[in-house]
Amino acid sequence: MPFTGVSVITDGRAPRSSSPTASSNTSSGYHLLIVEGYSRTKSSTHTGECIRSCPFMVGGYLWCIQYYPNGAKSENADFISLYLVNQRDTLERSKYLKDDSFTLRCDIVVIGDANSRDTATTSPSIKVPSSDMQQHFSDLLLAEEGTDVTFKVGGETIAAHRCVLAARSAVFKAELFGTMKEGMMTTSVIQVDDMDAQVFRAMLGFIYSDSPSEIEEEEDADVMWQHLLIAADRYDLRRLRLMCEKKLSEYVDVTTATTILTLAEQHNCRGLKETCLEFLNSPANLQKVMASGGLDSLAACCPSVLKDLIAKLAKLN
Repeated sequence: MPFTGVSVITDGRAPRSSSPTASSNTSSGYHLLIVEGYSRTKSSTHTGECIRSCPFMVGGYLWCIQYYPNGAKSENADFISLYLVNQRDTLERSKYLKDDSFTLRCDIVVIGDANSRDTATTSPSIKVPSSDMQQHFSDLLLAEEGTDVTFKVGGETIAAHRCVLAARSAVFKAELFGTMKEGMMTTSVIQVDDMDAQVFRAMLGFIYSDSPSEIEEEEDADVMWQHLLIAADRYDLRRLRLMCEKKLSEYVDVTTATTILTLAEQHNCRGLKETCLEFLNSPANLQKVMASGGLDSLAACCPSVLKDLIAKLAKLN
């Protein structure tokens, strides 16, 4: 909820008048009223006398808080009136009155469109379209316009833009412009080993559009996500790595649990590792995985993970 400002009443003196604090055209906002010198404020005002906060704007309307230290009417003389109605001695005994001061927060929510009011100053509705920057960058990659670096991956050549890669990946930045470049600025083609061209293209799709290329259409989508996680870790693309973790957590089953768990351990994916361990924590799932020989491969690749699993099972029992 947007903050619309603060008004401070000191020893019964009204806050200085100021221009209304606005929360733009938002339909909600909150204002703070601070009363310092509560006792002096109470003794210096009469029943029915109010002290107003500075004006503030919420939802296209102007608001202020009226504080009655001795109540709005004679029958309310034993109350402070903010029209939340709190008995005065209740306030004075409460934890909210500290050092003879207290703070009130007033939240306002305006239901309906304030701009729909029929006034001469009403502005026409202007709709701003969603950003299409991601699409523009994707088109730039596909069209290969202005590319200045070429990668050779899995027998294919893939063109890209140095500045875009460096802006999105600290590893690419070091390779292309920093201490790791090792002559890359003068090399026309950069060789990328241990990676499939399709995985590299999917990673570039993320770099340019913040979303990897369509993977769900692939027959072995879970394998593709595993390779993409490795690529994301290699080039320090943390958001992509988390996206891969989330997707792979949906593929955890009897046939994939130990493979994905091994991958999670090797690339320090704590959330994905925990998902796999929780799956294996089920006796029924664990029995099926053991029957398939999955635990044997896990013990060979990552014995430390097997210890974690045993510890988790021990807690269950």
